Amino acid sequence: MKPVVTITQTFPDSAVERLRQSFEVRYNGSGDSLTPEALGKAAGESDALVTYLSDKIDQSIIAKGERLKIVANYGAGFNNIDVASARAQGVWVTNTPGVLHETTADLTWALILGAARQIVPADRYTREGRFHGWGAKLFLGHDVHGKTLGIIGCGEIGRAVARRARGFSMHVLYHQRNRLPAEDEKELHAEWVPLERVIREADFLTLHVPLTPETQYMIGGKEIAMMKSTAYLIHTARGKVVDDLALVQALREKRIAGAALDVFENEPELTGGLTGLDNCIILPHIGSASYATRETMAHLVADNVIDALEGREPRTLVPGWKQG
Repeated sequence: MKPVVTITQTFPDSAVERLRQSFEVRYNGSGDSLTPEALGKAAGESDALVTYLSDKIDQSIIAKGERLKIVANYGAGFNNIDVASARAQGVWVTNTPGVLHETTADLTWALILGAARQIVPADRYTREGRFHGWGAKLFLGHDVHGKTLGIIGCGEIGRAVARRARGFSMHVLYHQRNRLPAEDEKELHAEWVPLERVIREADFLTLHVPLTPETQYMIGGKEIAMMKSTAYLIHTARGKVVDDLALVQALREKRIAGAALDVFENEPELTGGLTGLDNCIILPHIGSASYATRETMAHLVADNVIDALEGREPRTLVPGWKQG
């Protein structure tokens, strides 16, 4: 009997076919997430689960996986998985690092430019037939070149964002718990400063931290109040890093210039008031959504599954899996 691999949501065909060459693949191609009950059933019947961030793989799900060898997340994040419970049960947990940072950095810059120059409301205005000629005050925005870019979290994505800032002659400030080596700071033209200074001085504040107990709601009402009135908040990290209610209030009162979000606090549910704001871009979590990157991610997932089911250690275990 072939090992069973359950794929919980839509997945690139080429990676599905790779897995089908060696395993029995049970594939949910409906586009809808599996219910907790269906996830539990799948865990109990599978040797490998290919999961999304929207799949909550908690202790109760993992406990049902008596033959489960790996939970392979299709994404760089893995806060949807109880890693400690998986480790205790001997179940590998993997993600897809190192392949989506450049694509996510591209989207971050699309959001920076889109927010600063009011691209979305200007597009809507034009489509609605309201444009009747050039106007000196029509959709005035803020410059990006020469401004201060504040980066919170300078890992793979944060560094990729910083590299792009050189083309805009920006002053780059960054903050994270562990300072980068001096040679990396020099290459990136980036200066480490305390968190409060990044928040206070940034014209564009962009977030690139994982969701942990330390980063949950690290940007709330207090932090937003520190920002310049002309500043923009760019969020492509994890929804609960930001207090959306506090952000909505600040945007509504125009205490900051704007925001651009690819993730939300209670994703996919939008916080009340967000959709009525013209000074906020809202995207449906598409940071890694390029054809090439999503394909590469899928094949890394397949590599991890094949490794595990053929008796090898998967190549991209999540940080901390071996600890404890």
